[in-house]
Amino acid sequence: MRVAVTQFATSLNIEENLATCHRIITQAVNCKPDVIVLPALCNKPLVKQHLEQALAEQILIDENNFIQALAEQAKQHECYLVAHLNLEQTHANQPSKTEYAGTSCLFSPLGEFISQIANVVTTPQAKLGVLANDDILTFATPRDLALAGADLLCYSHCSFPLDQSNLYAPARACENKVFVAVANQIGPLFDDAFKAEYAIPDENFIGVGQSQIISPNGKILAKLDHNEEGFTFADILLNTDHLEKGKSNNKLRPDGSDIFKQRRPEVYQQSISTGLTDNSLSITEAENKVPETVNVALFATYKTTEQAIEDVCFYIENNLSDIIQLPELFFIEDKIITHDPKQLAELEVISQQIIERVSAELRAYQYVCTSLIIDGAHQGVIISKQGVYATQQQLHFCERYKWTPLGEQLNIIDLPLEQGNITLSILTADDANIPEIVNLAASNKVQVLLVPFDIQEPSEVEFSLLAKAAEHRICIVASSREKDFASKEAAPVITQNQSENQNQNKKKIKPQKSTGFVADLLSRQALISQVSAHINSRKFSGYINQPLVKHQHGKITKSLIHPASAAKNSR
Repeated sequence: MRVAVTQFATSLNIEENLATCHRIITQAVNCKPDVIVLPALCNKPLVKQHLEQALAEQILIDENNFIQALAEQAKQHECYLVAHLNLEQTHANQPSKTEYAGTSCLFSPLGEFISQIANVVTTPQAKLGVLANDDILTFATPRDLALAGADLLCYSHCSFPLDQSNLYAPARACENKVFVAVANQIGPLFDDAFKAEYAIPDENFIGVGQSQIISPNGKILAKLDHNEEGFTFADILLNTDHLEKGKSNNKLRPDGSDIFKQRRPEVYQQSISTGLTDNSLSITEAENKVPETVNVALFATYKTTEQAIEDVCFYIENNLSDIIQLPELFFIEDKIITHDPKQLAELEVISQQIIERVSAELRAYQYVCTSLIIDGAHQGVIISKQGVYATQQQLHFCERYKWTPLGEQLNIIDLPLEQGNITLSILTADDANIPEIVNLAASNKVQVLLVPFDIQEPSEVEFSLLAKAAEHRICIVASSREKDFASKEAAPVITQNQSENQNQNKKKIKPQKSTGFVADLLSRQALISQVSAHINSRKFSGYINQPLVKHQHGKITKSLIHPASAAKNSR
């Protein structure tokens, strides 16, 4: 099916906004799209001053006329039209009281008008889910729509930071394996009265645009420049068997694991555990504080078995990092050998040797995190000077470890350091890719996620894990063996004048190396400063809540994290 996204500026004049919508839709239909997505609040803004001024100037037209006009265009051009409108709402308990609220709307090729879309809408080409504004900032609504069968999420918003378009939207596409069509405004987002009240310079709080269409692996299929009015489009290939046969869409990871079958809702409702062993240190009241900084290191040996163990022990002996994060089963490269019962038994013996060797090298209040085979199960572990400090059994099925029994609960671990203690969880295998389990960790005031994993797709580190760090205000320390992926070059920016040529010039294939990273957090004060900088015309990064990322390069990558900056910290 063909999907078009638009972007344009709106004003206080509702008639002008209708004319703008009509003009852009008329342009977009030249590419014969099946779906057109408009930005949020494309009829009138939400701010109260806007409405009062509009009423005073008598420029408000009947909203029913606006709705009817869009319905007629959808019917005329035989396409679905997604719009987010500011519509009058009546209070259920106070029928005489009305107010205006943003409302997601869908217009069918028959001219049918569906407002306040909460469920997936089935069309002949696909199942559509509709999002607006803040819906993309958390995993829940996109997840619910994807679980209900949505193939395509149509996202209308009006915002000045880049977070929504460049981080959250690709993450929602990847973690649900759906297409996402993003439409954003490009003009001023506030009226003169609002800007005067808050001393906002004219050049700030301008819609950032970046309207785009994103594939289920996070690749940009088409995109508009940030300041360009118009439209762009892409042809997307959907698995439509489920529309006729009740089958699920293709939700498979590269190793064959189905991302929706991996989910375990019963685990997300259960109580948590400490996961501590008899070797765990007791935490005194004096230690019961969150350190401002923690030294972490990612270490990814390129060796296997005995040489890998020697490599890690040599590094520990010569470094003072508080936490050393290794990949999952760091001492083997090809995880397929774990499927052989005899070799699995041998790997469990090696795992015990690793615990003994590593603990002998560690200093007091120094830790190594990895995953090992313990008691016939794949488990994340934290090793201290005393031995195994804490464990976390793998929680979600994945094909590469389909032999392992799964744990029944998430462990919340208090880790003592010389400068205080932090609250953390370990997620191994595919666990960190499951948004529900990360949400459970965050809701239990975890400040740091330790992730020994084996990267399967570049999008895991480009978008998915980063969005989880930002959404939940949580530090992530993730280490993987380096992987090479065949990757297409980023798609060029496509405008309405270039769209017909978008299939020309085949993209070259080039290798793409992917590894782990450390995602740190801006402090709350720094977050406030980001907005303040934008308001006062100081240098602004374009992002409000972008994690500070240090990617894993080579064998050793050192970094600082600031667990005290976690918004939901436990102290």
